[in-house]
Amino acid sequence: MSADATLTGVGVGPGDPELLTVKAVRVLREADVVFVPVMADPVEPTVTAAATTAGADAGRAEATVRSHVAVDRLRRLPFALDDRGGVTARRAAAWDDAARVVVETVDAGARSLAFATIGDPNIYSTFGYLAQSVRALRPGLRVTTVPGVTAMQELAARSGTPLCEGREPLTLLPATAGLALFADALAGPGTVVAYKGWRRHPELLAELRRQGRLPDAVLGRSLGLPGERIGPVDDAQHDLPYLSTLLVPARRDHRGGKL
Repeated sequence: MSADATLTGVGVGPGDPELLTVKAVRVLREADVVFVPVMADPVEPTVTAAATTAGADAGRAEATVRSHVAVDRLRRLPFALDDRGGVTARRAAAWDDAARVVVETVDAGARSLAFATIGDPNIYSTFGYLAQSVRALRPGLRVTTVPGVTAMQELAARSGTPLCEGREPLTLLPATAGLALFADALAGPGTVVAYKGWRRHPELLAELRRQGRLPDAVLGRSLGLPGERIGPVDDAQHDLPYLSTLLVPARRDHRGGKL
């Protein structure tokens, strides 16, 4: 039975272990098992209930959680995080395999299960796909989330760039959605944040320049991790990681101008 079991997606922030909320740390420490996502093997993505923290290098979520939870309480779940072909067979199989491991863990007696995800579990997170897959197998399993600090919040704080003032809207989008969406957002009155811009960086840079938004733009890479870089956007930054963040603040000509 799974009616009394709970799976909680826990946001662990962009990488700095100090950015976890008090609630996030408590939920992780109280969980019977803490699942963490890792990159699936491109040839053999299947994972069994015996999966452990051995093998591949720790992902960002796992590296963050290790500051708060003993390694022997972590369980790795492989996902096709590098698959850029939409809902491919490999990606769907990884979701299904991970969901089966969660259900098997519940059947083995676990009642409190946590899944650590970078950022927030409800914003471009793998947890949403896992939750849907688990619910399909066990509708009675309770699913909850604990919010986490997002990369855009961390970048805004570290660069001293307010995200929103007065009546300004905020647009968050993945660069993978295409340049047209980014261009339309830049043409609007508010702040624009683009995630996953690594491969499209030259295109984003050109559009920023075209719309006169380049001077105020801020780029963050590897936030909270070794090798972190935060600063202006320039032509030299083409070695961006997948999880890079571009922040373009709204045009502001005087204090309180958008009130």
